[in-house]
Amino acid sequence: MRILYQLLVVLFMMLQGAAGQSYFPRPINHCAVPNGRCFPGICRRPYYWVGTCLNGFSCCKRYVEV
Repeated sequence: MRILYQLLVVLFMMLQGAAGQSYFPRPINHCAVPNGRCFPGICRRPYYWVGTCLNGFSCCKRYVEV
């Protein structure tokens, strides 16, 4: 029964490859989603902090005045 599950996994990976999709997705750049930029250290004006980038830098977004 265990070999059946392994064969199903191999079949799934082969179908993913045939469809042109990668089995392992890329990490999402969470800073680029809110139109942010990665800066070393703290965010300076006209930017404000919205999170942390993958490399440990600060994710900063520019103020938008209306």
